[in-house]
Amino acid sequence: MSLKRKPSTEATAAWIRLMRVQSRVLDAVEQDLKKAGFPPLAWYDALLELSRAPSGEMRPVELEKQMLIPQYSTSRLIDRLVDEGLAARRECKIDKRGQFVEITETGRELQKKMWSAYSAAIEKHVGSKLSDADAMKLCGLLDRLGCSCGDIKAAAARDGVPAR
Repeated sequence: MSLKRKPSTEATAAWIRLMRVQSRVLDAVEQDLKKAGFPPLAWYDALLELSRAPSGEMRPVELEKQMLIPQYSTSRLIDRLVDEGLAARRECKIDKRGQFVEITETGRELQKKMWSAYSAAIEKHVGSKLSDADAMKLCGLLDRLGCSCGDIKAAAARDGVPAR
């Protein structure tokens, strides 16, 4: 299906704002984590997803799909996490060619420590600028674009981990 209609000036302006604010807020959060002495946000994201997995392990391709931040170099990220002792690779017992990535206890500890700086950054760059009602309105608008805030809240409630 091809759309013949061009985006309105308002839709184009919304797109530009969405892209700019996403980039600026992510950069600001990354800087706050760095100032607090923590590794990049992608590390937190990967560790959180691994900690949420039923047995603390996932196939690399599953991890990549679950991550909040797009990871074009997931294998390099996994290498870094393994090198730092935050995750471990293990062979799949059924499919000897396949592998799993498993969070270590050190990885769980770092993810929990990073949350204090990450949650403060979320509050500083988003929460302090929006009322809870405004945040829910924004979630509703983003849901219409294909981002389901409800899924994130449900996963957080299920796992006892604060929503991202």
